[in-house]
Amino acid sequence: MSDVSTSSPISPVVDELWERRAELSPRDAEARHAVVGAVDLLDTGVARAARLVGGEVEVDERAGRAILLASKVLGMARSQVGDFQHHDRIPLKSTFDGVRVVPGAIARWGSYLAPGVVLMPSFTDIGAYVDEGTTVGTWATVGSCAQIGRNVHLSGGAGIGGVLERPGAVPVVIEDEVLVGGRSMIVDGARVGRGAVVGAGTILSASTPVIDVETGEELARGHVPDWCVAVGGTRQKQYPGGTFGLPCVLVIKRLEPGQRHDEAALDEVLREHGVNA
Repeated sequence: MSDVSTSSPISPVVDELWERRAELSPRDAEARHAVVGAVDLLDTGVARAARLVGGEVEVDERAGRAILLASKVLGMARSQVGDFQHHDRIPLKSTFDGVRVVPGAIARWGSYLAPGVVLMPSFTDIGAYVDEGTTVGTWATVGSCAQIGRNVHLSGGAGIGGVLERPGAVPVVIEDEVLVGGRSMIVDGARVGRGAVVGAGTILSASTPVIDVETGEELARGHVPDWCVAVGGTRQKQYPGGTFGLPCVLVIKRLEPGQRHDEAALDEVLREHGVNA
C-alpha cells in the first residue's frame, strides 16, 4: 500500500484543512467549499479512494481526509426521498446516469456508480467505487471507500466493509468478474482477485489465512487469488486449554481464466466439498 496524494486529482488544500481539522466547523465557508469540491470528484469517479496499480493497492489518502472532513464542515440537514426522511450531514447521491436503482436502494453522495450498475434494495456508502455491470444484491452493503470492479455480483446480504474512521487505511478491493455469495463478509482491507467465487457465508478479513486444500499451503492472508472458488473453513490450533478451530478461507477449486460462473457447475463444486450452495 502506498499514499498517492501527490498524484491525487483532489486539491492539496484538503491536506491543509486536515492539519487544522480540530478548529473547523460548518461555519467555515471556504473549508466547506473545498471539501464539497473534493467529494464531488469522488461522486463523479474523477477521484478514487484507492485503485490497483501494478497489482498493488494504492490509496489516495487525500480522498479519505476529504470524506472525514465532510462530517466536520457540513451541518445536519433534513432531506426527503419519496416518503422517506433523512437527517444527516452527508446527503444522498443525486446522479444515477445509466444506473438501475430499485426502490429501497440507498447511495450516499460521494459514492461512484458506473453506467450499467444495478442497485437492489441495498446501501452504498460515501467514497465507494462500483464499476460497470455490477449488481449490488438485496440487503448487500458496500462500505465507505470500498472498490468494486466490473461485472461483479454481490449476492443478497453480502457485506463489503468500509474504512471511514481510518484515514489512509487500505479499503476492501473486489476485482472484476467476482461472485460474492450471500451473507459473506469481506472486511478490513481484504481483497478478492479477478474472477474468483466466494461461497455463501464466507468471512474474509485482512488477517484471515487463505489455504489451498490440495496442498495445505497458506497462499496469503486476506487475499483470495484470481480465478478460484473459495469458501469459509476452520483449521485446528492447539492451545493450553485445548484444540480449537480458527477461521480461515479454503481454496477448493481453480478456475480457468475467463471461465464464466455457471451456477449449476458451481453448486456441484460446492456439493463435492460438502458445502451448502
